[in-house]
Amino acid sequence: MISSIDVRYEDRERGRVAFVTINRPEKLNSLTSEAMDAFIGLFDGLAGDLHLRCAVLTGAGERAFIGGANIDEMAAIASPSLARAFIEKVHGCCQAIRDLPVPVVASIDGYCLGAGLEIAAACDLRIASDRAVLGMPEVKLGLPSVVEAALLPSLVGWGRARWMLMTGETFTAADAERWGLVEAVYPAQELDLGVDALVTALLAPEPRAVRLQKALMQRWEELPMSGAIAAGIDAFEETFRSDAPTRAMADFLVARKAAKA
Repeated sequence: MISSIDVRYEDRERGRVAFVTINRPEKLNSLTSEAMDAFIGLFDGLAGDLHLRCAVLTGAGERAFIGGANIDEMAAIASPSLARAFIEKVHGCCQAIRDLPVPVVASIDGYCLGAGLEIAAACDLRIASDRAVLGMPEVKLGLPSVVEAALLPSLVGWGRARWMLMTGETFTAADAERWGLVEAVYPAQELDLGVDALVTALLAPEPRAVRLQKALMQRWEELPMSGAIAAGIDAFEETFRSDAPTRAMADFLVARKAAKA
């Protein structure tokens, strides 16, 4: 039986990269409860890998990144308590991404809808193909957009977030890039190259600094400005509990001196 969630690893010169694939292409990679349980378990396992530098999340096939939560399963929800249990699993997937201590890149090709867009929003960075179609269509099914849809206003602004969530209309990758929802758009045949270039850039810095930066930026989302600045001071102090920054700066000064020679 083919797993609904696959992972493969690449050990590169600068560290390990995990490539996680939602593998239900015949169903537009929609998320069932079973798939979400597997997703959460996989990311919980990745979080303990001290050699991991980055993760890339994508969907199998060319039709969808994640087409949303499984509508057949949602249509069969028979009580408010079951509805809560289901949507908490969607949130659990998003939280597992945010709890991973290294950057997660969403590689978006095809449909990225509903829960799929919430999961993409939970990723640290998003790269899309020019044929990607994004949207939050829940209101058209009688549902509000919830859980990590709350991240969208900070990504696209309150006005566009209201348009997305209140109309349920889809939009293009070009729109998403213009609004700041995705960092770059590539022709579909070049998407993997674009993702690889981003992964290479993420592997270049000092590993512990990147982990501290991700954790700090998530704290910034929840803190007032004064608290965010204080958290940054704490993170800067924490960095010097290892010799990594001292070594990195020493290497930089040597390289700068050599370049001037």
